[in-house]
Amino acid sequence: MPIHNMKTFTFTAPNFTEWKEAAVLSLKGKPFDSLYTKTIEGIELNPLYTKEDLDQLEVSRVTKPAFGWTVAQPVSAANGQQFVEQMKESLARGNEAIAYNGLKPLVWVEQDVKQVAELITQYPIVFTEVQSDDPILQAFTYIEEAKRKDVTGICIGPVPVVPEGFPGVRTKGADLWTAHHEGADAITELALSLSIAAELAEDASSFEEFANGFYARFASDTHFFMEIAKFRAFRVLWKLFNEAYGVENAKQVPLLGITSLRSYSKLDPYVNLLRGGNAAFAAILGGADWLTVLPHDVLTGTSPSSNRYARNIQLILKEETHIDQVLDPAGGSYFIESLTTELIRKSWAKFLEIEENGGYQAFLQSGELSKLYAQRQKEMATGKKTLIGTNVYAELTDVNYANESTVTVSKRLAEPFEHIRSKQKEELPKTVLLNFGALKDYKPRADFVSGFLAVGGIEATWSPSFESNDQALSWIEEQQPDYAVICASAADTEEVVTNFLASYKGDCPIDTAGKYPSETADQWLANGLNGFIFAGQDKIEKLNTIITQTKGGRSVE
Repeated sequence: MPIHNMKTFTFTAPNFTEWKEAAVLSLKGKPFDSLYTKTIEGIELNPLYTKEDLDQLEVSRVTKPAFGWTVAQPVSAANGQQFVEQMKESLARGNEAIAYNGLKPLVWVEQDVKQVAELITQYPIVFTEVQSDDPILQAFTYIEEAKRKDVTGICIGPVPVVPEGFPGVRTKGADLWTAHHEGADAITELALSLSIAAELAEDASSFEEFANGFYARFASDTHFFMEIAKFRAFRVLWKLFNEAYGVENAKQVPLLGITSLRSYSKLDPYVNLLRGGNAAFAAILGGADWLTVLPHDVLTGTSPSSNRYARNIQLILKEETHIDQVLDPAGGSYFIESLTTELIRKSWAKFLEIEENGGYQAFLQSGELSKLYAQRQKEMATGKKTLIGTNVYAELTDVNYANESTVTVSKRLAEPFEHIRSKQKEELPKTVLLNFGALKDYKPRADFVSGFLAVGGIEATWSPSFESNDQALSWIEEQQPDYAVICASAADTEEVVTNFLASYKGDCPIDTAGKYPSETADQWLANGLNGFIFAGQDKIEKLNTIITQTKGGRSVE
């Protein structure tokens, strides 16, 4: 092709029909509808979004009021002196706010409190879970009256604790931290933020007074695109909320983000670094004005290193991506715009429903959050949703189960798995896999079973490759295990299991890998088979059953 033709050559853009035909071929017999995903919010995600999808929407955008965001990172300290020292170092290394959590109040001396007073006249504050008798609040009394108007930030808690005379500190807002961890999905969180706002607006002397003191804080989880859309949707919903009260030019309110602990785990905690980074990036792309990234070991006790890692997640995102120089980095994406619009519509409808049924407090008592959490937990137990290192790809290493969290979190999805793994090694059964046939035949099932058992901290010893039933019987008699699983190819399993059960006279519980027709399964169970291990099974229930049956090395009747 001549160089002139090369320069002027253009590629024909494929249309949706052509893309769909190519996708169907790649699915190798699976239906095209299998590419659609339904979220816990009830939103169906398309496999591909095009300009035509966007053209069908009435896209409404409200961008954040300023570039960038405030890095608000906490420190680990045992007393006031350490807090001041570590906070000063953190500020020098990129932190931009005085972040303090009062869950475990520190011991303070007057000199340290005065240094805090000096710091909060220079940097904004984010105080959370502070009680009215926390000594750190004395810092406000040491600030000259002329400088008090310059103190800015957020104080999050059930009861405002900042003294009067600090108009720049917002103390009444919508904090969705607890609702998020109780099970709320994105639509419910957004709807509840408006419901809380409605309560506060009704109690205020004027809507302007309410709006000037309001803030919203959302936990950002690992459902990347949904979290981006959630933060973006709030700004539009806030505008609609203001318009409902007759305010046309709504003042923007601080939108705070904090990485969720719903997906954090004590098992393989370094994976939490990835979860925190994912959640932080989503919150920033969604337009958070403030952001706190919780350290990967926040559940068991942080260290200077883990605090530095958490802070650096934000600093790296600023330095390497330059998203602090864009007001709406996710704007224009067909997918994100469509998802944001769906969240806006559904969240507003949910808000109206909550108000009709008694408001925020009535909703909390309705039990709906518990149902949502139960649904999440079921998805985690059956493997529909995954926590790497927890319910899949678990490492059989020592785990720190300490409870030294510096934040309050009611529920986490990893807790049931942590409870199983916390069993002492001597409480776990000596487990073997009885492998029949060639390695290539049984290995896929043996790998699956080993991974399944590892989730419960159970290490499985693989047998040699058995060519006959007699070899298996001799080996299991020699090993004297507490629990065993038969692994063979799908084609060979029926014959293998039937022959083994007919010959085995021991009392070790025997399971087999795979799921079978009820007629076959019932016959095996009647002949002494203990049960089955298969994909989609409730891992928590099965693992608890295994440990209970074999606790102490003996079967439990």
